[in-house]
Amino acid sequence: MSSINNYDLIVLGAGSGGLGASRRAARLGQKVALFEGSPRLGGTCVNVGCVPKKVMYNTAKHAEFIHDHSVYGFTVGEHSFNWTDVKTKRDAYIKRLNGIYDANVAKDEIDTFMAEARFAPGHDQPTVEADGKLYRAPHIVIATGGRPSVPPVPGHEHGITSDGFFDLDTQPKNVAVVGAGYIAVELAGIFGGLGSKVDLFIRKEKVLRVFDSALSEMLMNELPRGGVNVHPHTQLQDIKKEADGTLTIRRITDGKEVTGGGYDCLLWAVGRVSNVEIGLEHVGVELERGNIKVDEYQNTTAKGIYAIGDVQGKALLTPVAIAAGRRLAHRLFDNQPTLKLNYENIATVIFSHPPIGTVGCSEAEAIAKYGADQVNTYQSRSINMYHALKDVKDKVPTIVKMVTLKPNDKIIGLHICGDGADEMIQGFAVAIKMGATKQDFNDTVAIHPTGSEEVVLI
Repeated sequence: MSSINNYDLIVLGAGSGGLGASRRAARLGQKVALFEGSPRLGGTCVNVGCVPKKVMYNTAKHAEFIHDHSVYGFTVGEHSFNWTDVKTKRDAYIKRLNGIYDANVAKDEIDTFMAEARFAPGHDQPTVEADGKLYRAPHIVIATGGRPSVPPVPGHEHGITSDGFFDLDTQPKNVAVVGAGYIAVELAGIFGGLGSKVDLFIRKEKVLRVFDSALSEMLMNELPRGGVNVHPHTQLQDIKKEADGTLTIRRITDGKEVTGGGYDCLLWAVGRVSNVEIGLEHVGVELERGNIKVDEYQNTTAKGIYAIGDVQGKALLTPVAIAAGRRLAHRLFDNQPTLKLNYENIATVIFSHPPIGTVGCSEAEAIAKYGADQVNTYQSRSINMYHALKDVKDKVPTIVKMVTLKPNDKIIGLHICGDGADEMIQGFAVAIKMGATKQDFNDTVAIHPTGSEEVVLI
């Protein structure tokens, strides 16, 4: 191998966290090397995650609007949907974003290498190898992200993951989705909203079990309205590909064996695993439940090596990775030794149908942390005026649930499911981060008629 190339900072992974850390460090005057093993910058979020997913969510929302046009007096003529056209435009949009990232790292004078990098063995200090060359820095950030996992069910290879969802050139008409988390309900909702027949297979009794029970219960009621048939207590046994290319799935549901065929798409959404196969054993970086073990400052168990984003297994969200990466850069290179990311009260959105906005503790988490006698909950159910002219059976409710801590009802959790929840939660999260109480919300004059007024009237 060649001589060692020295930098102030090496970053492994050019996703949200890696770009956040490398660009901020470069702007602080550091010489930065950035490594990315895939052909494109941006990581999961930009290429096979949040961004293209939101495009498809918006597409499915248009289908909902078309369905509702007649309620508002519009006569809608014959119409059709072209999945391939949307994919072509979506891919072009992502390509433009990739180009923006390329331009930004070049502008910041970051040395970017489109190559897989690993820690090299046999060195007295951490050294990175990529394409037969060696690189070294006093600070190395691991931001290699994660990938979808697939269960070892016989025939599992006939399915796709969320990555494969964005490779689909045409719309599948009969889809099986396996999983109960947010990726499963989002993609199932997109398929269903656009007219595919969808079966959602889940192991337990409901979806979104790690979120507040009010959210999961409402979504269990609303998924069928959006064309998603939910099958609780289900374990897939095997998948067989038939001569015509369709899939036959054998499963156990509620203790009974069921076989169903004719699926032209099986999508696994059963979780993600961290990308940690990068020679960590050569530098003493330890794992914890498959993720890189870090402290509150993103330090790993090896001096001078840090981990941010999905690879450290906590709060797997794009803005979290970016914020952690930027704070780390300022801590290392801007004389802010105590700067770190506070992982409490991070708001998130699930682009289900209807959408969910949530921040803070669920009721169960609050009780486990503080005790049932110290926790209050408040809940409301209303109908957004968008649905005012619909038949009663077609009206989609909005639920708001607030979790507070005695004695002054400090808000420690807020959970919304309904129209506009995805756009509401950010502002309320600021107030909750600042320590707002229920009385602070009640003292705020409501904006009428909106869905968000329910939060301050609760």
